[in-house]
Amino acid sequence: MPDLPTPQDATEAALFSECWDAVLAYADLCTSGSTAAAQLGREAFAHGIREARAAGTGPVRGTARRPARLPRIPLLLTSVRTTAAAWEEQGQGHKLDPDLRLWLNSDKAARYTGPPLQRPLALRGLRDLQQADAELLWFTEVEALPLSLVARRLGLDPAGAAEELQQVRTLFRDRCHRNHLDTPMDAQCRSYARLLDAVTRSSAAETPGDLSRHLATCVQCAEAAACLRLHGGSLPGALAGGVIGWGGLAYLERRRRAAEVRLGAGRPGSADQAAGEPEDGEQKARVARNGLLVAAVLVSVLALGVSLMPFGGAGDDLGAPGGADRQPVADPAPPLPSAPSLPPATSKPAERTTQGTKQPEKPGKPEDRNRHTEPQGTSSPTDRTDPDETGDPVCRVEYDLVNQWPDGFQATVTVTSAESLDSWRVAWSFRDGQKVGQMWDASVSQDGSRVTATAADYNKSVPAGGDLAFGFLASWHGKNSPPYDFEVNGHACAMGS
Repeated sequence: MPDLPTPQDATEAALFSECWDAVLAYADLCTSGSTAAAQLGREAFAHGIREARAAGTGPVRGTARRPARLPRIPLLLTSVRTTAAAWEEQGQGHKLDPDLRLWLNSDKAARYTGPPLQRPLALRGLRDLQQADAELLWFTEVEALPLSLVARRLGLDPAGAAEELQQVRTLFRDRCHRNHLDTPMDAQCRSYARLLDAVTRSSAAETPGDLSRHLATCVQCAEAAACLRLHGGSLPGALAGGVIGWGGLAYLERRRRAAEVRLGAGRPGSADQAAGEPEDGEQKARVARNGLLVAAVLVSVLALGVSLMPFGGAGDDLGAPGGADRQPVADPAPPLPSAPSLPPATSKPAERTTQGTKQPEKPGKPEDRNRHTEPQGTSSPTDRTDPDETGDPVCRVEYDLVNQWPDGFQATVTVTSAESLDSWRVAWSFRDGQKVGQMWDASVSQDGSRVTATAADYNKSVPAGGDLAFGFLASWHGKNSPPYDFEVNGHACAMGS
């Protein structure tokens, strides 16, 4: 991790690795590209570590109290937010997510730096807990780590960790209730404070209609209800949104998915299972390996059978090498690649037919084959300029898969235009049904597999030889092949630099 603070000891080195993963996950949400995410993460990490060390060595108020501060990971995540705000003030806001920029310039962001009694209730409640209690709550509720792993990390008895966690939840609720009563509020909110405390204590209690209508319109009381209600699963979202602020729920979902991936590999939580009992992740991996082995054997048998099949007349010499009627052994059923690459634009038709087996060929219809295998698209020559037909294509595209998780991914598109543009519209196609959900530095529309990104007001003009770039979040299922058939203003683009 370059440009990061040097750990003071082995314990801090282990914490650095864990904290850096969390910081980079949130910095990636806050920025418009992987380069900016790494830069924001490094600056925020260095600033947060200095702040944490200063708080740890500062004077203690009184004899039994510690200074109110957040655990290390929440502290570093708030450092990412404050560093992003500094970027916006210093003229580097173009590196940030556009929605984050709007949030930073709104009253919502001001709550996190304004008067202490006006700050989000979850933030105040977590700061009021003892360090070990706050870490236990954050690790289990937000980072989604197994309770047994958190117990070992904090030096707790695994047998009593569940009871300890429930006590911490109750303590957090009491702190939030006290802070809610201390918060300046109008007469209507004050009249609902006791009722809100009562209905959130029990899962069987019904919310009266007037209180329900009030919670639908009052942000302050709705946040209090989420912190006070320990049942129903609202606590993780209340913590993430109240402490982190913008992107808190997205960070929560990303950390849960990351934890699921780690658990699926059988690494954390292994001590929770009985000795000799195979872990779910290991068992799944073993089944997958066995399946691949069986598939490889079947492919070999099939290839051997095909190689021995006679082709042509009865007098053909089956043993003659290079016979015109024999197919290579690997042709009948090649191994399935995990992520097949797109065929290059200059490939010959005979070479493209061996790239994969997803789209079956239909003899006599070469136009159908070209529609599925040509990444640049040649079905409408009157509307497009094929980069293969000219020496210098009008544009080149770089597609960067920044991050990927079980059912979603983040990517950036950079286009270099040979000609100056007064405005631009970039279009491409997906192969595997991917759906774009959010885009920055451009507006998006999607019709089936075809996606169109249109320039924003502030980045319409592109000089000759200049670049235009934008990023997006999308969902995927089964496969996540790279997009193809890129166009800028109706002109086909070449891939690569």
